[in-house]
Amino acid sequence: MIKSDASAAPSAGESMLATIRQGHVLASECPSRIILNHVCGRWGVLVLIVLRGGMHRFSEVRRKIGGVSEKMLSQTLQQLEHDGFVHRKALPVVPPHVEYRLTSMGEEVALQVETLAVWVETNLPRIMQARATSEQARDEAQAESA
Repeated sequence: MIKSDASAAPSAGESMLATIRQGHVLASECPSRIILNHVCGRWGVLVLIVLRGGMHRFSEVRRKIGGVSEKMLSQTLQQLEHDGFVHRKALPVVPPHVEYRLTSMGEEVALQVETLAVWVETNLPRIMQARATSEQARDEAQAESA
């Protein structure tokens, strides 16, 4: 990477390129927000966790993830493939046979989201208690204001 002279101000194009490369997740136009949505969305986390187990056919992924529709699974796999996390292999057979596996970058991100999922499951009793306490406080506040 070529470093520019520190005294020279970057051009608007260079500044935008640096912002895109570095990523500023809190900035409204940051492309990392889109990636985070794909990875951490409702189905992205679960797809990544399933694919950590190795190559799977579409139907296998769908069976393992309860409640996901074909449309949502297809969209999620396409997004993760586009982002470079999933490799899609279509075999020229009848009926069509498509397999999905994680790329090396997909393995990296899947490990991170799996760690988060394990933390959530481990702490689920505490989380559910906090939710119940919050709901009870809300209900009491509504009853007092009525």
